[in-house]
Amino acid sequence: MSLGLIDRFHIWRRKMRWDRQYKKGKWDYLKNDTEAYRYRKIIDYVKTYGTKNPSILDLGAGEGVLNEHFIDFDYSFFEGVDYSKVSIDKANKKQLRNSTFTVADLHHYKPNRHFDIIIFNEAFYYIHDSERARVLNIILDHLNIGGLLITSIYKEGIGCWEYFDIGRLEKLSFEKVDPPKEGTYWMVGAYKKQS
Repeated sequence: MSLGLIDRFHIWRRKMRWDRQYKKGKWDYLKNDTEAYRYRKIIDYVKTYGTKNPSILDLGAGEGVLNEHFIDFDYSFFEGVDYSKVSIDKANKKQLRNSTFTVADLHHYKPNRHFDIIIFNEAFYYIHDSERARVLNIILDHLNIGGLLITSIYKEGIGCWEYFDIGRLEKLSFEKVDPPKEGTYWMVGAYKKQS
């Protein structure tokens, strides 16, 4: 890994901050109606472009809120990954069907299986700039050929989207999710793995 000591320290410090914030309920807003707009778009992409009864990897799973939105959708396996141990502990307590949740730093994470669908759930922009291409390639190595990659990024995601414009991916859709709350929106992209 090419991250220096200072960058690794900042990543560790962010993890400690997230754990404190999850303990205090700062991230509870992720369960609100405004956030549901982007979850619905992700699920719409899964239904439109995904395979039947897919295996799903949710990167940036937090407390498993996206997983809870799959209540009426059949999937064979769902793994949620987040950097915050506190959020993953909360997700595991929910005992969601066919689901497991793992604490991991995306800078070092390597899935232990292949998936039909992988979702960067508000997580890609937290990966250090110098590591984004490497992390994306590791993740794509664990997406089945023809599999679906979905990325959700709050607002414009400057410095992120160009990483998905590569030969390994075919862009299927790219949309702005714009709920009624003024000033809040997401860009959500769906990509098919070519090779």
